[in-house]
Amino acid sequence: MAAENLIDELLEDADERMSKSLEAAQHEFSTVRTGRASPALLDRVIVDYYGAMTPLNQLSTISAPEARLLTIQLYDKSSIKAVEKAINESDVGLTPSNDGNIVRLVVPEPTEERRREMVKIVRNLAEEGRVAIRNVRRDTMQHLRELKAEGEASSDDEHRAEVELQKLTDGRIGELDSVLKAKEEEILAV
Repeated sequence: MAAENLIDELLEDADERMSKSLEAAQHEFSTVRTGRASPALLDRVIVDYYGAMTPLNQLSTISAPEARLLTIQLYDKSSIKAVEKAINESDVGLTPSNDGNIVRLVVPEPTEERRREMVKIVRNLAEEGRVAIRNVRRDTMQHLRELKAEGEASSDDEHRAEVELQKLTDGRIGELDSVLKAKEEEILAV
């Protein structure tokens, strides 16, 4: 009975870690630009703020007042030049403009070529998510083998747990693939 409890705990832990990997991949997807303006687009922009590399969203309030416009209200107006430089050097592909108080980013309709590039980026992010999920499976399999080697679980227990773990893995990867498909459709929608 103790072996079943240990195995159940391992599987629950694996499920939780796979869910976190899936959530992380979904968050990464949100940072990839479609045709709409979203504050999440700027999540990966890092600004050299007086020598400290600081995420843009910690230096400002970012909002999307219109479908094709992002506004960045800086807490410290003297950092406008550093923010513009960071946006220009990032992979966001947007050109900032400012009026001395607010930085504006107009989100253009992406070209067909840019859409295809964004799909490639999203597919790479999805593959990183799949790898993270498989790594959780590999770690859990290792723990199961250790339990069997220590005599705390039988071969049958280990086999049942491996089958259950594979079902979990396939389910999470299936969820990731459906989120990827939806994101690709969102990117390619004209």
